Amino acid sequence: MDLELRHLKIVRAVADAGSLTRAATALGLAQPALSAQLKRVERALGGELFVRGRLGVRATALGELVLERARVVLPAVYELQEDAQRFVRQGAEGYRLGGTHGPLLGGLVDRLAQREPGVPVTTYTSWSEREVAAGVAGGRLDFALVGVCGESPPPEPGRLAWTEVARDPVHVMLAEDHPLARAPRADIELAELAAEAWTDVPGDGCFGDCFAAACVRAGFTPACVYETDTASCVHLVQVGRAVGLCRATFPATPGLVTRPLAGTPLVWRHLLGWHPAAPAAARAAGVLEHARAAHAEAMARSAGGAPRAQTSGPARSASSITTGTTGTTGTTGTTGTSAYPPARSPSWPAVTVPKTA
Repeated sequence: MDLELRHLKIVRAVADAGSLTRAATALGLAQPALSAQLKRVERALGGELFVRGRLGVRATALGELVLERARVVLPAVYELQEDAQRFVRQGAEGYRLGGTHGPLLGGLVDRLAQREPGVPVTTYTSWSEREVAAGVAGGRLDFALVGVCGESPPPEPGRLAWTEVARDPVHVMLAEDHPLARAPRADIELAELAAEAWTDVPGDGCFGDCFAAACVRAGFTPACVYETDTASCVHLVQVGRAVGLCRATFPATPGLVTRPLAGTPLVWRHLLGWHPAAPAAARAAGVLEHARAAHAEAMARSAGGAPRAQTSGPARSASSITTGTTGTTGTTGTTGTSAYPPARSPSWPAVTVPKTA
């Protein structure tokens, strides 16, 4: 019998589980069937791989040798399969963009459509930064446009290259008739909002923890936080039920105002990520330039921001654009504003490139 990958998977599963019963459950097999397969593998290799006992199984010297090789071979095969799938998916020209909800993704799509009319542009949006990054790592997307809180690392740091698009202070959203909205000063102390209910959008990053820590430093714990979609966040602020945290790029919206927090207790970094071994990596510099221009344009349109850089471009041209929402692609839609934070754009931040592709 020739040794196959499935045989190595069995050996590894038995070793990891420590018993045939648990390994059979993990593999979705009946225990007698797993025992029979393991015996065939042992016959093919010429000796016992495990010693059976009352407390489970332990690897023999031969078993340790096979396990050592299996733990090298199996990940290498998985990586080969993933690279091959990425190669096939990225064969067509175009831009497959993924991002969390906010104005930058829409601005990037608009600029690409202007500069490269006729080139397909597709989008995928999700509340999950990790999901978007995994799409790039798996070859389903070319670029990820996400954000992280402060100096927190981006998702998939060992597999994707990341560079900073912009860095912004986090603002607070207030109803236009809120007493602090009418205050003559430009910024607001976080401690002044200690008695307020809060609202923000969901996400799987560390922003919630960073916000809670900033509140503790300001001397309070938020009494209530409504986690909901952007439209509901805006509504709760407009009717005075809550105050919200938002990106500095949040657009002017009737019924509310935005103000920076004094001392900048929270900072949001916009990041662009790509796979360094993918064909799309050759276009990363151009996409980064467009993303930074989209940020400057969003700041110019924001409720309290000012443009950091002037940009200009040719008139809008038609382009093939497909947008999607969480878990879907190919549906018509828009990238909405986000009640979450952003950030200062250095001249050319260092690109974080993984050691292995």
